Amino acid sequence: MSTQPHLLYSEEEEALRAAVRDLLTDHCDAPGVIARIETDTPHNVEAWKALADGMGLAGLLIPEEKGGQGATHREVAVVLEELGRAVAPLPYLTSAVVATEALLACEADGGLLAELAAGRRIGALAVTLSVAPGGAYKVVRHEGGALHGELTGVADAVVADVLLVPADDGGLYAVDADAVTVTPQVSLDLTRPVATVTLDGAPGRLLGDAEPAVRRALRAGAGLLASEQLGLADWTLTETVRYLKDRKQFNRPVGGFQALKHRLAQLWLEVVNLRAAARNAAAALATGEDADVAVAVAQAYAASVAVHAAEEAVQLHAGIGMTWEHPAHLYLKRAKADSIAYGTAGAHRAALAELVDLQAP
Repeated sequence: MSTQPHLLYSEEEEALRAAVRDLLTDHCDAPGVIARIETDTPHNVEAWKALADGMGLAGLLIPEEKGGQGATHREVAVVLEELGRAVAPLPYLTSAVVATEALLACEADGGLLAELAAGRRIGALAVTLSVAPGGAYKVVRHEGGALHGELTGVADAVVADVLLVPADDGGLYAVDADAVTVTPQVSLDLTRPVATVTLDGAPGRLLGDAEPAVRRALRAGAGLLASEQLGLADWTLTETVRYLKDRKQFNRPVGGFQALKHRLAQLWLEVVNLRAAARNAAAALATGEDADVAVAVAQAYAASVAVHAAEEAVQLHAGIGMTWEHPAHLYLKRAKADSIAYGTAGAHRAALAELVDLQAP
């Protein structure tokens, strides 16, 4: 008999949120993020070390006997909410969630899991960021014990130490980053860069079957991406409300105008609904109950809310919101990039219709 998930945050989760927010306040303030993305090294290695090694958060999904913290997707969702609020240039979603889930599905390499949990290595699943759970993805050729081929749109490949590469023989292989060529691609979201990975006879270590590992990894990535989108939308709404309370026009706060109140009230309702959908997806991933449906529901809704919130932030901040120095553009770019990450809203709606046997008219 199924039970309704408890979607409210626990005291432990709120304590985790406070700790992560304090860390990001110190390491990922907006001016610092903007300055970093103007360089060739957008990832904040110092913040990653503090998050992974200092706080142990890279191993939340990994069982204690394999070197991790033995937590659940609920705690990971809280971390991702805070990372979304800061548009932090960290490979947490790609390494601590997606690559980790792929390894957990293989159940073959406790040593690599322990290294990811400790933050000593960063992993990346070598699948295009836009691929939805259960969707078709490109594989490389396995020939003579080596891997050959090219994969595009791989998120955070430029900072990864190990790549998890699916091959045409059905296997998932661990490939050291120094054995491949990683070429950065032009990315809309400069805080989560994508790259082309070229394998020219790269040696790989077989981990297990690729299909179930990739499916599990992308499902977790899509479900927990909704929490990142929630954090992004919540920050943009909060900052926009704060700005409109301070900004004055005709000797009164701009936020007092009824037309703007209506826009903000509508956005608040959307963010509240997104919180419920994101929390439900995290809870479902933690228990394994109706996870496919919960993830599809969350991602069918999350993209439009995050993009809407970021667009309103840019517009309602007026002139200052259009400048490079103001962080609003970071949130809009992340929201737009997230809207196609791990499947578009349309792809998730189609998946949901099939899951609940709802035929198209």
